[in-house]
Amino acid sequence: MVFSRKAHIQNVIIWALVITKLYLYHLFIGRFGDYLQKPLAVLNKSINQQVIVELKAKRSYRGILEGYDPHMNIVLKNAEEVFEGNVIRKLESTIVRGDNIIYISP
Repeated sequence: MVFSRKAHIQNVIIWALVITKLYLYHLFIGRFGDYLQKPLAVLNKSINQQVIVELKAKRSYRGILEGYDPHMNIVLKNAEEVFEGNVIRKLESTIVRGDNIIYISP
């Protein structure tokens, strides 16, 4: 197989870009790897701490995260149910189904 000079230069440039991206990725992971965590690891660190759980339909809960499962069903204690910014009711304990959760803020 014979490559032209132009094709050779293009291949060298492509490989240089790939190597640069890999280097920058490893540099980033080395410096910021502690901040890149899996979602369940973040939840695990939030056990027994106040969290905000935003749900579909403008509903949310604020409470102390008591537990969770792999489906992100969560258990909150001393929770407040909030709808459009107003506290609707206070609950001693509640379970929130993971399918309804938009985000959880530790």
